[in-house]
Amino acid sequence: MTRIEHNGLVLLELPLDGPLLATEQDAVDMIGETYGTGADMIVVPLARLDPGFLDLRSGIAGIFFQKMQNYRLRLAIIGDIAAQTEASKALRDFVFETNRHGNHRFAPDREALLARL
Repeated sequence: MTRIEHNGLVLLELPLDGPLLATEQDAVDMIGETYGTGADMIVVPLARLDPGFLDLRSGIAGIFFQKMQNYRLRLAIIGDIAAQTEASKALRDFVFETNRHGNHRFAPDREALLARL
């Protein structure tokens, strides 16, 4: 993981290469990697997430966001999801509300994420 310090927050960004994340155990393992780091937020490239993550009916996103809440961590997903949000009103609304409340974030890239924090 790459450590980024920004505006008093510690972000840990997963590398682009690695196994797809799809299960509750994947979320727990990802959280476990942050112990002792002082991390406030885990940044996950969209390419690392199972394609079902953006299909809200799959429940994958809910699992990941809930685990983050349980462990008092924030989750940021970085990557271009314009096509997916255009195709799904439910996803578009979910992303809007997630970004509006500010605890978790969706952003097209790291620079956009940092600008919003």
